Amino acid sequence: MDNFDYFILARVIHVIGVILWIGGVAFVTTVLIPSLIKLEDDKLRIELFEKLENRFALQARVVTLLTGLSGFYLIYTMQAWERYQDPSFWWMHLMTFIWFIFSLILYVLEPLFLHRFFVEQAHKHGVKTFLWAHRLHSILLTLSLIAVLGAVAGSHGYQF
Repeated sequence: MDNFDYFILARVIHVIGVILWIGGVAFVTTVLIPSLIKLEDDKLRIELFEKLENRFALQARVVTLLTGLSGFYLIYTMQAWERYQDPSFWWMHLMTFIWFIFSLILYVLEPLFLHRFFVEQAHKHGVKTFLWAHRLHSILLTLSLIAVLGAVAGSHGYQF
């Protein structure tokens, strides 16, 4: 394959990665956490969270990594580094920031202490911990959707 084919492949991987990643965040934010909050049994809530979160964490890590690598490849191939100096490409700044936040959480904070801390807090405070997690996920989902909106419009030449 020549360079152009790799570019297309990277773009496909990037778009599919974003769909799976942000779609997963949307599911967790709008379906999973609200469903867990409605459970009255604290033990069942935490047990179900552990089972589902463990399965989703691997997917999130793989997809976030592929999205980041493909995004870096696209920027490198297009020599688009100067876009980070142009405010009209705000969506690239936001996209990169969101990717960084998610990567920091998934690869550093969660394995080191965040997962354990969350479970401890869920045992101590029950629903309050899940409400807190829901608020944080809602903020990240909102920022992610704004980035996607900006990226789709911006990549087709529309500037806000």
